[in-house]
Amino acid sequence: MSESAIVSQEELQNQFTYMDAVAELIRGRHLRAYTHTFGCQQNEADTERIRGMLHEMGYEMTEEIDKADFILYNTCAVREHAEDRAFGNIGALSHLKKQRPDVIIALCGCMVQQEKNVEKIKKSYPQVKLLFGTHALWRFPSLLYRALTEKKRIFDIGGVDDIAEGLPVLRGHGPKAWLSIMYGCNNFCTYCIVPYVRGRERSRRPEEIEKELRELVAAGYKEITLLGQNVNSYGKDLGLDVDFADLLRRLNAVPGDFWLRFMTSHPKDASPRLFDAMADCKKVAKQLHLPFQSGSDEILRRMNRRYTAESYRALIVDARRKMPGITLSSDIIVGFPGETEADFEQTLALVQDIQFDLLFTFLYSPRSGTPAATYEDPATPQQKQAWFERLLQAQDAIVAQRQAAYQGRTMRLLVDGTAKGPDYPFTARTEGNLLVCVRGENIKIGDFIEATIEKTSLRCLFAVKQ
Repeated sequence: MSESAIVSQEELQNQFTYMDAVAELIRGRHLRAYTHTFGCQQNEADTERIRGMLHEMGYEMTEEIDKADFILYNTCAVREHAEDRAFGNIGALSHLKKQRPDVIIALCGCMVQQEKNVEKIKKSYPQVKLLFGTHALWRFPSLLYRALTEKKRIFDIGGVDDIAEGLPVLRGHGPKAWLSIMYGCNNFCTYCIVPYVRGRERSRRPEEIEKELRELVAAGYKEITLLGQNVNSYGKDLGLDVDFADLLRRLNAVPGDFWLRFMTSHPKDASPRLFDAMADCKKVAKQLHLPFQSGSDEILRRMNRRYTAESYRALIVDARRKMPGITLSSDIIVGFPGETEADFEQTLALVQDIQFDLLFTFLYSPRSGTPAATYEDPATPQQKQAWFERLLQAQDAIVAQRQAAYQGRTMRLLVDGTAKGPDYPFTARTEGNLLVCVRGENIKIGDFIEATIEKTSLRCLFAVKQ
């Protein structure tokens, strides 16, 4: 990593100076801030840093948008539906802005890193006072200061692919935490907008990641998920001869009782070395989310995924050989431009061969600015919907069988929340990240417990604490 990829201490200190300036500006006013996140876990982690900066500047967090003096939406650009939701929410705030002209409405994230959306917001959403892209997140204090002191609208989507260490973080309640280990993506899958809005891959230094993990463990977090657009390529830009497997081993050595998870992995960079590390490290959860997207080699080629269905199968065989009880999940896109019945059948065959515990399935949605958006697409929406429904039916049958196999097993669970029903009042997760509703005496959120599975369903296991 070049020195220019790290925000200098001088630049960072300048932002802390602006934090102090904002705090002085709003002192005694008891201002409240509301944040809402669309999209992926990386967006969630970014919002936690924005919340941390807001907290340092004197804002009180609120869940009631009508009472907020500062409103921020962290946006997503992966699918059109996410953009539509964001624009709908922004539009609904026009009435609030008329009632309370001093409220500051802000947008950030992937959607606003695209010029077409910036122009749309400039022209059609005058209620938005502050807008900043993914590269400008660390400059939020200076941008907020300008929004508070200048009469003009503040728009900033500039910046370079850099990393700012040491920003304050305000995390949500509960035993789980996100830990970003890298940012950006170099893969340029033809359907994906991420490399265009989040920039090239850049890895955090391992000592910084370990430091943050130690802080999380000391604060009582029990499940820490390592985040990156492609964690399997971690370290390639550092020049330190360290890869993701090395990082897992280093983090596994941190004292404490916790689980490490990670997402997302790219099959082209998954390796026996990674699976060896997962198998050896007791704190690394035996769970693997490895998106394959399509079982057709031709569609994979058109997607620019750079692996084949057979090489993907070989990875799964190796992972299961080294970790027999591993839980597997994946992503699938149905109806990619040019997909035929034969291509879909190959996807269905791969799903039936591998027997995933969980699938995230999506009908293809074109994203402006990606190569796939220009591809010819002869399949009809009706054909694509029929394929999609067949895939869901096949996966439901697989899940029913796999879930039923847990009947009577006693498992270690992490209690992570409350459930809706009174019979099983708590939610928990297995090491494999399966959802469990649990009952019993002396159950507390944040505890590891032993529980026996009493019954199963497609979406949930039901257990009693031992």
